Amino acid sequence: MRESVSGNPEPRFTLLGPVRAWRGEHPLSTGSPNQRALLVALLLREGRTATAAELIDSLWGDEPPPSALAVVRTYASRLRKILDPGVLVSESGGYAMRALPRGAVDLWAARDLAEEAERARAAGDPDGARDALDRALALWDGEALAGVPGPYAEAQRARLEEWRLQLLESRLDMDLEAGRHAEAVAELTALTSAHPLRERLRELLMLALYRSGRQAEALAVYADTRRLLQDELGVDPRPGLSDLQQRILRADPALAEHPASVAGPAAAAPVVPYQLPATVPDFTGRADVVRGLSDLITSGEGEVVAVSALAGIGGIGKTTLAVHVAHRASRAFPDGQLYVDLQGSGPRPAEPGTVLGSFLRALGTPDPAIPDSAEERAALYRSLLRDRRILVVLDNARDAAQVRPLLPGAPGSAALVTSRVRMVDLAGARLVDLDVMSPEEALTLFTRIVGEERVRAEREAAMDVVAACGYLPLAIRIAASRLAARRTWTVSVLAAKLADERRRLDELQAGDLAVKATFELGYGQLEPAQARAFRLLGLADGPDISLAAAAAVLDLPAEDAEDLLESLVDTSLLESVAPGRYHFQNLVRLYARACAERDEEPGEREAALGRLLDFYLATATRAYAIERPEDRLVDHLETAGHPGLSFTDPPAARDWLYAEAAPLLSVVRQSARPPLLGRAVDTLWAALDLSEGSLSQPYEETALALCDAARAAGDRRAEARALVAVASAHEIGGRFEAADEAAARAVELSAGADPLTTAWACYRRGVIAHYRGRLTDGEGYLARAADGFRACGDRPGEAGALSALSRLRVADGRPEEAVRLARQGVEMYDAMGHAPRGATARYALALALAASGEPEAALRLLDEALEVFRGGRQLFWQGMTHYRMAEIQLAQDAPAAAAASAEAALIPLAEVGGDVRRANALTLLGRALDRLGQSGRAESCWREALALYEKLGTGQARELRELRDLLHEGAAAAVAS
Repeated sequence: MRESVSGNPEPRFTLLGPVRAWRGEHPLSTGSPNQRALLVALLLREGRTATAAELIDSLWGDEPPPSALAVVRTYASRLRKILDPGVLVSESGGYAMRALPRGAVDLWAARDLAEEAERARAAGDPDGARDALDRALALWDGEALAGVPGPYAEAQRARLEEWRLQLLESRLDMDLEAGRHAEAVAELTALTSAHPLRERLRELLMLALYRSGRQAEALAVYADTRRLLQDELGVDPRPGLSDLQQRILRADPALAEHPASVAGPAAAAPVVPYQLPATVPDFTGRADVVRGLSDLITSGEGEVVAVSALAGIGGIGKTTLAVHVAHRASRAFPDGQLYVDLQGSGPRPAEPGTVLGSFLRALGTPDPAIPDSAEERAALYRSLLRDRRILVVLDNARDAAQVRPLLPGAPGSAALVTSRVRMVDLAGARLVDLDVMSPEEALTLFTRIVGEERVRAEREAAMDVVAACGYLPLAIRIAASRLAARRTWTVSVLAAKLADERRRLDELQAGDLAVKATFELGYGQLEPAQARAFRLLGLADGPDISLAAAAAVLDLPAEDAEDLLESLVDTSLLESVAPGRYHFQNLVRLYARACAERDEEPGEREAALGRLLDFYLATATRAYAIERPEDRLVDHLETAGHPGLSFTDPPAARDWLYAEAAPLLSVVRQSARPPLLGRAVDTLWAALDLSEGSLSQPYEETALALCDAARAAGDRRAEARALVAVASAHEIGGRFEAADEAAARAVELSAGADPLTTAWACYRRGVIAHYRGRLTDGEGYLARAADGFRACGDRPGEAGALSALSRLRVADGRPEEAVRLARQGVEMYDAMGHAPRGATARYALALALAASGEPEAALRLLDEALEVFRGGRQLFWQGMTHYRMAEIQLAQDAPAAAAASAEAALIPLAEVGGDVRRANALTLLGRALDRLGQSGRAESCWREALALYEKLGTGQARELRELRDLLHEGAAAAVAS
């Protein structure tokens, strides 16, 4: 590796793909996309100076920002820090890249190789020319200048793609001269599909087909081309293509293959097999995997590398990736490449002995010399590979036993294996599990097939399509091919078709490709117990499932369930996302659910979901109980048919609840129907903490779904309880009118039948009345709530009502009574060891003390409460506590502290507090900033708050008048100054 003057390795740059930089093996940061665009503009000038105006035009075109020149200078300064001195120089008001060797940039290296190919071809060395072109083309790693913005990069990207296609056409032309027409047909078929209007590719395909004895197909290519050009451009094929058609029609002898191609090898020369299928021209993404695998199989001269590198579900692109990697690494294996589809996912996998026979023939062994037994064939195969460098691609293997006889036995060669199963028992194998594409890679693949213009016009719909495909390459290719073949469809039409989960798998088929058929092959190989687990686990909604929850679904001990789940992971039908957690790829889940609907009795499907719901109900109840001693809610919930998990301390219970929040809420929503409805509502009640944190929105959506389901089912008890959850969610979101309507309906439905629900509904009405300024009504509701909790023996509920009543007394101007009630609530909670509700009581006592003229004591109590709220992940109460601290600090004439507290309140309240609380916090922050002399920023806060209040309507008339007065005073002061 070359070193710079400083003694460090010289920097290297790649432009023929993502723009990257390295020093030695260490990647260098190239900064933001626009900074990379500047780097590209300089490197492509190859040492010539680019003026500042040229660079600004390169980055922004006709609409540069006012600070464009300063930004360019900043980018240049940052680039200098990663380069050696003297590389990036300032010159004549512009910049240039100097002192870089030819090998420092992949584009320069590709140009040198292209020139080397021209010289070799002129000198009568076609093999050398072809090799040089292959090496040049291998430098591309996807789309050139990928992700670099700006008009200059866009123009250069198109130029480089055109050059790549020209190099590819030259190499294919050499293939035909060398007699490799049969191999060229597959590659040219894919290329003409990707570039249908490129006539030179069509011409080469016609010639390759003709030389392969497929005259009719060659003529059909011309007919298709002529029709396409007429339809798309209204023109006829160019004369060269028309002339080739006429020459094929009259069987022109001059079209026969090049004489050099028919001359056989010398008798002593070993046969060099080239069995790799053509790589797809629109191969997308996987750059890190491709690079890692290529390095792995080409790394060692002294070892055999057997790589079960591409384990994954059907349709994830194992074969495509393996073939792409093999082509990329082929120069490291000059003695040839062997390829076989082992049919491992089918009913009749290939026998190793049969495969060995075909390999021996490919290596030049005459039929009479091929032994009869598989063992002798394997021994001869290993002997032939000794002292040779051959890459063996074993595609679609069933298991390690099928693969072992086919592995090379001596150093120098390598084997690349793909399989749906993880071959943990294949000695020496390097296992790499292949995942679905990233959203960006998926969209790129979709775009390359459908066309940039159609996708650009409907990018959001295109993202919906690839998401519906689960980012699975096969599904994306099928969906994109269907769209490409239907010019009257928009991307939105396809997205709408795939939006229906019940029809999605049926929509994802085109020709002989079908996602469902691919999954069916894997499912058909499962043992009965595995197949049952696959089906039943697919019934559960949610992003993933824990081992304990899966054991409940399967009605098995955890150890037995884990064995089954891990065996499904080994088949790639299930993923292990973390120890003890499992996940279905989206389309696989749909297929598993379809299998359950087809192969399981309805009663067993319902029982499996019931067991899962019972697991969550029992465990959430225990989590609630350990956090809230003496809370009687747990005595009023339905009894679960599963024991659930136990917890040793409250933090463990909280950790479980938040880890399981998404699957728990999904299963509750899924159970919003008789006979599961009552248990679903009670599970939601037991998971009440989720309503006050980052999951408040999905909690609210779940509560509304249960409310609708209970109303439709005529279940008054379930509806009342769901309404209390809805009221709580609306209250936290600042939608007080809707919250009061829900709570009032809950009181009506539960009165006399469900006393604890009535008490909770009255408590909600009292708190909401306080927020709405209806203090007399609020006092009545809270008194009724306290009586109801007392009658149920629920001391925590009674203490909560007293604390809420204390806050109401503060609003009513009776701070002494407020302090007494709040202290009573704190004492009750402390006696029970009830930390979460004890923190809300301290919050109430702090407000009462502040109103009584004891701000320091109030701030100490708020600090204590804040620690509990943080530990409990209660975002809402964290935000409100910071807000109250800011109020007190501002009243103490400590505007800096108040501004900091108001800022801290804004973050959680923006997420869970609703517009009204965010507006309140912005107003308070503006006051603190105004006191600090930051009037401009203060007015900005007030204007934002004013917009929120106006959006909310007339309920905040006082706040609106106050804000308008503040803004008017600010404007008047500005005029006076």
